This record gives sequence, structure tokens and C-alpha cells, in this order.
Amino acid sequence: QVQLVESGGGSVQAGGSLRLSCAASAYNYRGNCMGWFRQAPGKEREGVAAISTGGGSTYYADSVKGRFTISQDNAKNTLYLQMNSLKPEDTAMYYCAAVRVPIVCSGGYLRYPVSLNYWGQGTQVTVSS
Repeated sequence: QVQLVESGGGSVQAGGSLRLSCAASAYNYRGNCMGWFRQAPGKEREGVAAISTGGGSTYYADSVKGRFTISQDNAKNTLYLQMNSLKPEDTAMYYCAAVRVPIVCSGGYLRYPVSLNYWGQGTQVTVSS
């Protein structure tokens, strides 16, 4: 059974940094597409960053470009999201996601249907002004 376990959320002031981690188990990590999504209260879930776990190509939402960095440790089957220069509008529950069926990873994954992903339980990020 595929499991995605996130950690690293918390509360920071605007301008601060956080690093999220997602440990994947029982998942064919290589050659797939994984990413980070977030959902704020009253809003739809949105894609933040994605990575091709085989080739390492990365994709970002315009709202986080230049501030967030997605990366991976293949040996540990772990995904990361380094978040710098955080803003109050970054406040949300952050979810790690992995495709159920392998796809060609691209920026389109940031709009991937919820039902076609495996999901972690989420980790809360709160940014105060």
C-alpha cells in the first residue's frame, strides 16, 4: 500500500523559511511524477511544484517561482519542498502527491485531477505578517 508521509510544516513570520519533506513507501519512485499541492480554507487545492523523479525536471506555479524549490533524494525515496521568502498568502495545508499511473511529467501536473494521485495526510504551514 502506497504511503506518503509529510513533515516539516509549522508557523513562521513573513520572510521566513520552511522545508517540507515527504517520505514515500511502497511506491515506484523512479520514472514518475510527484509534487506538492496546497489548499487554503475556502479555496480549491492548487499545484505548487512538481518534479519528474526520473529526469529531475521541475515545474512551479507562478506564485512561488523564485521562492520555492522542489527536490528529491532518490536513495531515500523522499521529496522536499524548500520554501523561502514566505508570505501570508502561502498559508495553507500542504500535501505531497504522486501519480497513480506513470505519466510524462510536465507543468500540466500542477492541474492534475485529485482522484488520479496518491496523497499524504498534509502538513500545515502558517505564515504571519
